[in-house]
Amino acid sequence: MNSALGSVFEWGLRWSRRGVVGTLIFTLTANIFVREISIAAQLTIALLALLVGIPHGAIDHLISIPSRPRLRFFGYIALYVLIAVLAGWAIAIWNINGFRAVLLMSALHFGFGDASYRNESLEAQGGTREPTFISVLYALPAGFLPVILPLTDSRTLSALERINPILKNWAGSYGNEFRSITFGLVGVAMIILAAMKRISMVIDLILLLLLSLLAPPLIAFACYFGFWHALRHTARLVPKLPSALERASHGDRNGALQRAIFPGLYAVLGTLLVALIAMIWFPKEFSYSLLWATLVIVWALTVPHMITTSRFDKKALS
Repeated sequence: MNSALGSVFEWGLRWSRRGVVGTLIFTLTANIFVREISIAAQLTIALLALLVGIPHGAIDHLISIPSRPRLRFFGYIALYVLIAVLAGWAIAIWNINGFRAVLLMSALHFGFGDASYRNESLEAQGGTREPTFISVLYALPAGFLPVILPLTDSRTLSALERINPILKNWAGSYGNEFRSITFGLVGVAMIILAAMKRISMVIDLILLLLLSLLAPPLIAFACYFGFWHALRHTARLVPKLPSALERASHGDRNGALQRAIFPGLYAVLGTLLVALIAMIWFPKEFSYSLLWATLVIVWALTVPHMITTSRFDKKALS
């Protein structure tokens, strides 16, 4: 067991939970003093939270293939970018269907990524992986909670109206059914996990449920992405990056985390720049708001990112 590597995963668990609790405290406090957070403020907070989460998915090229031979490396980068561009084009052109597809993809990516994080954390601390049944039981509600509940909330309509009016009816007439299924998954999972004494998993699901129900939907989704999913995924990057793992092997947790975070910071500026260019060059598809353009780019990058990380998830869950 590497104590510093175990500490890295503990950091991910602790700060992701603090991010959710902090969001809830901010929301409840704001409701006391201003009753309702304005849509403009929600959009701003959501944009900032999304930007915080971008670096965790910006260094796939460092963990997916070796740097040699160079031709293979550049070929991978070209394919990665091509998939992202095609995904972004599809989302922007086929707004509703693209939005639905990326929501389903994101929910699975979030949930099984979270379950993988837990298994890798157990191994780093000298434990054994969870049985596949437990991982799946946790992954489904953990992934669908922060996606389905916020985006089927009645308060979402005004937010989606500002982001992109076409999206407000994305669930059609099945919004209540989607919510019922999600609540059912959460209820069954919490009962079984509590009975099997997986209390940490139950705590996670309770926090995600409270975030999804109490925080404004747009803030709930964006803060989950930036302060929960991204932090836990960052912890997972440390043992996959040689320079970060070396720092961890010497007991330098903070140095290991820096090596996993700093290489992806360029993507924040790049995303904003591409979003602004898209709004100027393609006003019909991206004229609604900077957040919509940023969301399209983030979701477009999520497609190759999910493909890249799926093999690590499969390995962690097998």
